[in-house]
Amino acid sequence: MDILRLVLLGLAAVAALLLSFSFMQQALQPPELVTASQTTSGASSGRLFSEMRNARASIILALSTAPEYAAFFDRLKTLYPVDYETFLTNAAKRTVVTGEAPNVDRLLSDAMRTLRLSHGILASKADSEALSRIFAMQLNVMRALAIADEKLCVDFLYGNASSAFFDFSATHRMLIGDMALAGLAAVADGEAQPVEHGPPGDEDFAMLDKALREKGLNDAEISAVLDGKMSDPPIESARMCEAGQIYLETLAAMPEPGRSRIYGLAVELMARS
Repeated sequence: MDILRLVLLGLAAVAALLLSFSFMQQALQPPELVTASQTTSGASSGRLFSEMRNARASIILALSTAPEYAAFFDRLKTLYPVDYETFLTNAAKRTVVTGEAPNVDRLLSDAMRTLRLSHGILASKADSEALSRIFAMQLNVMRALAIADEKLCVDFLYGNASSAFFDFSATHRMLIGDMALAGLAAVADGEAQPVEHGPPGDEDFAMLDKALREKGLNDAEISAVLDGKMSDPPIESARMCEAGQIYLETLAAMPEPGRSRIYGLAVELMARS
């Protein structure tokens, strides 16, 4: 089995499980809040406590302005209170250090990244329905991106850095909120009633490859969506965005249990990345 293909297949779970593109690990990583010398100062500690408290309040206020995300944050707080508190603390640190006003769409991404790092592996053990929901929501987002920005659609497929996704999220919050909930629901389902789907075999990938060809994808496009190999000249954004959607549609149409084996592996790879 092509290990590179399996690793890159994990990209299919990137947005639906955590909205966690590679730029999240850079842009949302909380910087150091204080230096060693500052920690010895009582005045600095007191000021820091006040700033953190105010930052936390501003974050909670920002979250209240996006009712589309309320269900996700309420459920995260109920099911994984430690993750919720970790998210708030890290977000408050970022606010204090950067001085930037909280961005609610970035906050959602930050919260899902926190969930992925601590409990993401559980989603790979969710039942078939919960796994399918993850990828169905990703496909819905790709379809919306295809209309809004084909290049951003391709970035979404590959997890490339693009802060423009936050702008898209701000105008599609119901869609993004539903996607976030799908990832959280899969984590909760995998924890409550874990299912061992088993690894996909060569026959599963052969079936997927055949189905993609029947949908009209050529060698270069299949290599692009499964292996991440860019052709020369590169495939234009509109076609690559379309190929990504065909890829997810084809996965969704695969028979069980092969479909869930591939879905489970994709989610597991993202959780371990």
